[in-house]
Amino acid sequence: MQKIKKIKDWFLDTKLGFFTFMVVLFWLKTWLIYLTKFNLGAEGAMQQFLLLINPVAPAIILLGIGLFIKGRKSYWIMAIIDFLLSLWLFANILYYREFSDFLSISIIKTSGSSSDNLGKSIAGITKGTDFLAFLDVALIIILLIFKVFKIDPRKLKLKVAGLIEVCAFCLLGINLTMAQQDRSGLLTRTFDNNYIVKYLGLNNYAVYDSFKTAQTNAIMAKANQNDLKSVENYIKKNYIPPNPEYYGVARGKNVLVIHLESFQQFLIDYKWHGKEVTPNLNKIYHSSNTISFDNFFNQVGQGKTSDAEMMLENSLFGLQSGSAMSSYGTSNVFQATPALLDQKAGYTSAVMHGGAGSFWNRDNAYKSFGYDYFMPLSYYQNKKGYYIGYGIKDKLFFKQSVQYIERLPQPFYLKMITVSNHYPYDLDKQNQTISKTDTGDNTVDGYIQTAHYLDQAIGELMTYLKKSGLEKNTLIMFYGDHYGISGNHHKASAQLLGKSSFNDFDNLQFQRVPLMFHMKGLKGKIDHTYGGEIDVRPTLFNLLGISDKGLIQFGHSLLSKNAPQIVAQRNGDFITPTYSKVDGRYYYTRTGMLIEHPTKKQKQELGLISNTVTSELSLSDRVITGNLLRFYKVKDFKAINRKDYNYKKEKSLEKLKSAKTTLLDKNKGKSTEDLYKTNAPELKEKN
Repeated sequence: MQKIKKIKDWFLDTKLGFFTFMVVLFWLKTWLIYLTKFNLGAEGAMQQFLLLINPVAPAIILLGIGLFIKGRKSYWIMAIIDFLLSLWLFANILYYREFSDFLSISIIKTSGSSSDNLGKSIAGITKGTDFLAFLDVALIIILLIFKVFKIDPRKLKLKVAGLIEVCAFCLLGINLTMAQQDRSGLLTRTFDNNYIVKYLGLNNYAVYDSFKTAQTNAIMAKANQNDLKSVENYIKKNYIPPNPEYYGVARGKNVLVIHLESFQQFLIDYKWHGKEVTPNLNKIYHSSNTISFDNFFNQVGQGKTSDAEMMLENSLFGLQSGSAMSSYGTSNVFQATPALLDQKAGYTSAVMHGGAGSFWNRDNAYKSFGYDYFMPLSYYQNKKGYYIGYGIKDKLFFKQSVQYIERLPQPFYLKMITVSNHYPYDLDKQNQTISKTDTGDNTVDGYIQTAHYLDQAIGELMTYLKKSGLEKNTLIMFYGDHYGISGNHHKASAQLLGKSSFNDFDNLQFQRVPLMFHMKGLKGKIDHTYGGEIDVRPTLFNLLGISDKGLIQFGHSLLSKNAPQIVAQRNGDFITPTYSKVDGRYYYTRTGMLIEHPTKKQKQELGLISNTVTSELSLSDRVITGNLLRFYKVKDFKAINRKDYNYKKEKSLEKLKSAKTTLLDKNKGKSTEDLYKTNAPELKEKN
């Protein structure tokens, strides 16, 4: 009993006891959150052990700062540090739930460009148990206020405090050594932040991410023309020619890109209670005038929609950390689709988006891409009830866009970004025309309602294109930018798909999104080629008859008979027709069976695929972070000067007034706005 009393007195009456109590609480809390709030995939005794111990060293190092201070102040400094660490943990719980990734310096720095409707999104994904991240902080403060812990006014000997910190750094070194032994090249070759957190912990991940961010900034400052050589050699060696059968079949046609927000491939032909969720897109998908791809995958990272746009316009991957468009869209040189189509084939380019122009830094990045016009929310009438989530509702957006579409000089390259099918999948009652699913997951169950609404808007747009005559001379491309249901909803996903279970392999296959090219007279088919968003531009150029030889790009035409069919994921996973890699494990793509004991031949094949994926991600990163395209010259292409572009509404409208070769010009000044019919309830008094 005397020993127990001494231990109790040591905890309650000494600074070291208080410090130890805090470290133990923080350690246990963090470990339990790792197990319950994140899907880190720790397997085997070594990974489980590292997951258990990795919160300890950072907690000692950071909380140990208070040991160097005397009196009451040291206790409160430790409590404040504990609160800040808990806040970081809490923020990552919320971010991970929606994006299956961890917060990075780049995401935090550029949060202003992607924070529209953030409060509502956070409220929608927060669970009561998330606040357990602050449980130890609350307990410590209560115990201090009620003087359960007695303030030890003595200053701890400097050598004792220093020795504790040294021991913590030694423990950190042991942790890192063991991690490197279990996962070779953990800090040099990994593209998955889950690995860093699993092996080293969330706080060490923050240090790693900060270092990588600083390193990236230094790379750009030091980059020179010689750094481009390895990229050029790889591109030249791996160039795949386009398919001659389809080369130029859409030459000179308008290009209308419909950006299907958060739209996954499983929605095509999907029925709920016997009702088609997307009847209009289903019809387009199966049309004899449509080339549809059923093995097309999103490849986005933390930049989500902005990563999809980066690949669409440049055939360059998004970054491992943050959004390339937000971080580099203003400063970098690009040789993007809008500029290339302008200079090679005389296209006018525009983006229409019923959301904030600054979202994902679009108002700056589009200038770097060479877009002639950008028409964000400021171009649209926004009455009460028009705006939902991240922009004007899709039916209202398309309806209002007609006034600008008919004034665009042809041929045009126009991208229209929908937003209604964006998380949190809210839709006002008057627009709900299909019931929610009943998985019990509030994040998931509204998804088909907003997808159905988007599909209705697409149907109205297609009717207008036909009536106005635009359909005859326009290549319409539909693509999904990224998943709508993240990898943290396995149970609900299984229910939606009618499966008994849903694992990480299933989630990788769930990353399929639509890609469709629709045009009158196009020789349509459902193409089973495996590809991803990195391949969109080369495929589009194949159809338009635009040569892409000599361009720095990492995609290939999906129409090519020699397409490599290796779909890299931003975290280093991949999908091919034969093999898929998920979290370091390999599966047969067609059966989903785990390859537990690969043969020698399979090891060679998997090694070659992995090397291809790693090389392309690394080289693409090098192009963006080093701003290497500033050193690369494309034949008959003039570098973009951002100062030549002005997206202010009055400037754009003035410029469009005198435009020729427009639909309005063709109709001798008669507007086609009356041809656009919508059943949007917000306009029911006018229609």
